[in-house]
Amino acid sequence: MVLIRTALWLVPVAELAGVARHVLDAATEGIPGWRLVVLCPVGPLAEALRAQGTPVVTGPVSPADGTAAAVRAIRRTLQRLRPDLLHTHLAFADLAGVAAVTGLRSGRGERIRLVSTEHGISGVRGYYQSGNLQARVKARAHRARLLRTDRVIAVSDSTAEQVAEQWGSSQKVTVIRNGVDAPQPTPQPRAGLRVLSLARLAPEKNIDQLMQAFAHVAREHPEARLTIAGRGPEEGALRTLAYSLHLEDRIDFPGHVDADEALRAHDVVVQLSTWENLSYTLLDAVAHGLGVVATDVGGNGEIVPARCLVDAADPDAVASAIVSQGTQLEARPEAGRTGQSVRDMCQGIARVYQEVGA
Repeated sequence: MVLIRTALWLVPVAELAGVARHVLDAATEGIPGWRLVVLCPVGPLAEALRAQGTPVVTGPVSPADGTAAAVRAIRRTLQRLRPDLLHTHLAFADLAGVAAVTGLRSGRGERIRLVSTEHGISGVRGYYQSGNLQARVKARAHRARLLRTDRVIAVSDSTAEQVAEQWGSSQKVTVIRNGVDAPQPTPQPRAGLRVLSLARLAPEKNIDQLMQAFAHVAREHPEARLTIAGRGPEEGALRTLAYSLHLEDRIDFPGHVDADEALRAHDVVVQLSTWENLSYTLLDAVAHGLGVVATDVGGNGEIVPARCLVDAADPDAVASAIVSQGTQLEARPEAGRTGQSVRDMCQGIARVYQEVGA
C-alpha cells in the first residue's frame, strides 16, 4: 500500500498573482506521493482552488490580519489536520508558520517538517521594507526561524543568493524554478510591434519609463501599439502621461486581461521592474515565442539572454530593444530556454520533502 502523506501549504495571499499562479499550477499537477491542502485567506485564490478540486481551508492568515491572529488560525488548522509537513510561501507566512508549528506533532506522532518557498526577496534596499531598521529586524527574525526550518526552496539562483546574503543561510537552500508548460495550441510567432505590459500598475514596475521609450518607437513606426494591462495605484497617472505624450490613440488600458489571450495577441512583452525573482510573465512570454525586453535585475537573466536586458532609465536603449525583439524573430529568446515544466517543478518539491525526512 502506498502511503499518502499530507502537506499543508500556507499561502497568505487572496488575489490571483504570481504566487497564486505557482500554487494553482502545483495543486493542479499534484506533488507525487502527497495530499496537498492549502490554507489561505478568503478570496479569488481560494475560489479558484476549490473550482479545480483542491482541498482548501480559509482563515485570517494574511499580513492585514496581523501576526497574532494568523498564528492562531494556522495552529488551529495544524491541530485539526495534523499534517506531515507545513510548507510556507512568502515571508509573512514563514514567520507566522514557524511560530504556529512549535510543539505540534503530525498524525504519525512525528515532528511536523517545515519547508518554505521564497518567491519575493529583493536585492534592492527598501523594496519590501519601509526602512533600514525594519529590514534589519526582519532579517534577524528570518535567521532565527531558519534554525527550525528544514529546507528553503528558492525560485531562482538570484533568490538563493539573496537568502544567503540577507539571512546568512545557504546550506538549507534548494533552487526549484517556477515551471511553465508549453502553451496549447502552439503559438505561431510573427514579426510585429504590438507591445504588451502585463503587470500591476505600481511604481516599482516603471511603466512610465516604458511609455517614454514607446514614444520613441511610435515616432518611427506608425503601426506600433502598446497595451498596458492590469490595475493599480498608478493607473490615473499613466493615463495622463499617455495624453501628455500624445499617444492616447496608440496606448490601450484594458484593465485585467486573460494572460494567454493577451500573449497570443502581441509580439513583444516589456517588463522594466525594479526587481523580479523569477517572473511568470517573462516565462510565459518566452514559452509563447514572443520578444522580451526586461531590466537586468534578479532572476530575469536566468530567463532571457543578455540581448533582451536593458536599463529602464535609458529610453533609447529600451526603444531599440523593443524594435529588435519585435521585428527580428531570430533575436528573440529561444522557446524552451528555461526547460522547466510544471511537472518538473512538482517533482523537485517532492524530492525536497523526501530529503527532509517527511
